[in-house]
Amino acid sequence: MAKLVAIHPQNPQQRLIQQVVDVLQSGGVIAYPTDSGYALGTALGNKNGLERIRQIRSLSKRHDFTLMMRDLAHIGEYAKLDNNAFRLLKKILPGAYTFILEAARNVPKRLLHEKKKTIGVRISAHGVVQALLTTLDEPLMSVSLILTGHEFYEIDDVRGALDNQVDLIIDDGYCPPEPTTVIDLSSGNAQIIRRGAGDTSLLE
Repeated sequence: MAKLVAIHPQNPQQRLIQQVVDVLQSGGVIAYPTDSGYALGTALGNKNGLERIRQIRSLSKRHDFTLMMRDLAHIGEYAKLDNNAFRLLKKILPGAYTFILEAARNVPKRLLHEKKKTIGVRISAHGVVQALLTTLDEPLMSVSLILTGHEFYEIDDVRGALDNQVDLIIDDGYCPPEPTTVIDLSSGNAQIIRRGAGDTSLLE
């Protein structure tokens, strides 16, 4: 049964954030709230956690995982950014966007799109996510929590679907699913792949 931790969305309790980080650093998989609904996450180097998330979501090897990052300073370590892309990210982040970027050489191959060598990157404005990443001090491997036949609005929805499949679930109240806007910058131009919660007028 997954451990349930209730964390305040605007003023996350550091003691509880540390509990979540301890689970991640010991190889765990978590379900956590973001500014676009719940997500599944595991530590960057956790191959077993990656496979567990793939099994929960029934994902193929070609599915892009997203690196959930604290701020722009982290992105350059994992993805290639030209000046135009950097300016765009600086203008609209943090927020409900996922950017597809060409991966830097040091990114583990298991995280990359098999053919394109790209990676998804997010910087969430959610208070719990920011606190978690600040304490973890590295990006989180992440995918949205989407399961056929389930809708995730309340913590009971998440527990009902995942209680025996993840190690910890963060509860911070009502968290409706609204997918991120996905923008592909890997070709040098901004291409909107999916319109979601992020305002696309900011791209103009």
